[in-house]
Amino acid sequence: MSWTDERIDTLRTMWEAGQTASQIAEALGGVSRNAVIGKAHRLGLQARPSPVKANEPAAAPAAEPVVAAAPPPPPAPEPEPEPSPFVAEDEPDAEVEAEPAKAREPQPILRSVGPGGFVR
Repeated sequence: MSWTDERIDTLRTMWEAGQTASQIAEALGGVSRNAVIGKAHRLGLQARPSPVKANEPAAAPAAEPVVAAAPPPPPAPEPEPEPSPFVAEDEPDAEVEAEPAKAREPQPILRSVGPGGFVR
C-alpha cells in the first residue's frame, strides 16, 4: 500500500472533520491506525487534544478566610523524678558452681572433592 495523493487528501479531510485514526484507517483500507497517525504527524496536521486531559482547568473554589485560633497555653513543666535509693548487696546468697562443658563427640570432616578427584 502506498500513500497516493487521493489517499492523502482523504486522510486530510477526515482528520480535519474530527474522525478518529481508527475510522480513517478503516475507510482507507490496507493501513493501520498507527500508519494513519504517523502520516498525519509527517504531514503536520493539527494534533488532537488528549482525551485524558481536560481542555480547561477546573476553577479552584474560593478559599474561606482562616480565623486564627488562640494559641494553646504552654505545657506545665514536669517535676523531675527523684532518684531511687541504691541498695548494694553485701554478699551473694549462694555461689553456684558451673558444670564442666561436655566433650564433643568426634564429627566427620567434610571436604570438597574437585574435578579429577582432587581434595580441596
